Amino acid sequence: MNRPTTVGPTNETPPSQGPSRGPGLRLGLFAPFALLLLLALAWSAGWFWLRGKAEGEIEAWFAREAQAGRQWTCADRSLTGFPFRFELRCTQLAFDRSDVRFTTGPVVAVAQVYQPRHVILEATGPFRVQQDGLDGTVTWGQLEASLHVTGDGFQRASLVTDGLKGTVTGADPSPIDFTVGHLELHARPTPGRFATDGAVDLSARVLRAGLPLLDPVLGGPEPADIALDATATRAAGFRTRPLAQELERWREAGGTVEIASLAAEKGSRRLRAQGVLALDDQHRPTGQLDVRTAGLEQVIAPLISEQLGARLGGDGAALIGNIVGQFLGGRRKEPAPGQDAHDPQGRPGEPPMKVLPTVRLTGGRVVVGPFAVPNVRLQPLY
Repeated sequence: MNRPTTVGPTNETPPSQGPSRGPGLRLGLFAPFALLLLLALAWSAGWFWLRGKAEGEIEAWFAREAQAGRQWTCADRSLTGFPFRFELRCTQLAFDRSDVRFTTGPVVAVAQVYQPRHVILEATGPFRVQQDGLDGTVTWGQLEASLHVTGDGFQRASLVTDGLKGTVTGADPSPIDFTVGHLELHARPTPGRFATDGAVDLSARVLRAGLPLLDPVLGGPEPADIALDATATRAAGFRTRPLAQELERWREAGGTVEIASLAAEKGSRRLRAQGVLALDDQHRPTGQLDVRTAGLEQVIAPLISEQLGARLGGDGAALIGNIVGQFLGGRRKEPAPGQDAHDPQGRPGEPPMKVLPTVRLTGGRVVVGPFAVPNVRLQPLY
């Protein structure tokens, strides 16, 4: 039997619809994106403002240099790098002064927005320079330089390059060719001394250097490795003035070069030196060096005995050469008991270093102990 269907109100309630999403909540969803957009616009505006300021500083610097007689030319100059750095580009960089002029290939200088005082520079050759009747051309595989400055001056400067090849013409003899496999140069203010005597620490590393002109004198064509650590005093005032003016200012201020370590190797021939050098009133190098060598006695002894022995004839020359050779070679630094017979800075099995008499540069001459090296005259640097 069918039950009748009842029509009327029921106790069932409709499903909950939840809270309604008002316009405030929808705007909140887009707030992070709006904030990000505002930050991007502010950063962009700040970058372009800094770019304009940098352009003005560059123009002012070029103008100051021109007033001082130093003409810089940055061909097709552009300043880009948005958004995080500045890139100054030149298709060619040229410098012209009364005493020297040079040009390079394309140059790029880069600084990060958050570290504008740290500049990285990359340069492409060739580098061509003209000075005092000499013309030089240098090429390289890669060259990078770094300069970190503060309001008080530079903090560190470095240059690294590989595959250097160069030629100098106009000298006697001419041309002079040279090659360098790797070159590093570093400079920084000497801690504790820069403020008092303007001291700057210098470090140089030269690997696989070749100068064929000197090969006959130094006894072989092997490439040379050179390492130098030194401190130059009274160096804080160096600018881009003519070289002669810079050196004279440095000399009059009592500037010196304190060589903490000079190491050179050319095949089996090695040299270590330390000492202090300066310029005399005739603008010639002066000072003295403590030198140790290995394998160079055959080069040094003939130079010293040449002039003395010539006065005594052939037998006298041989006698003097033998005496000088014994004098130079006899002051050997003996290894300590239990120590291998090799230079502490060298490699096991190498001949021990021999201590030479003090080398003095005085009056335009090179004096080794009591002997002045004949036919060697130190010329004024300017």
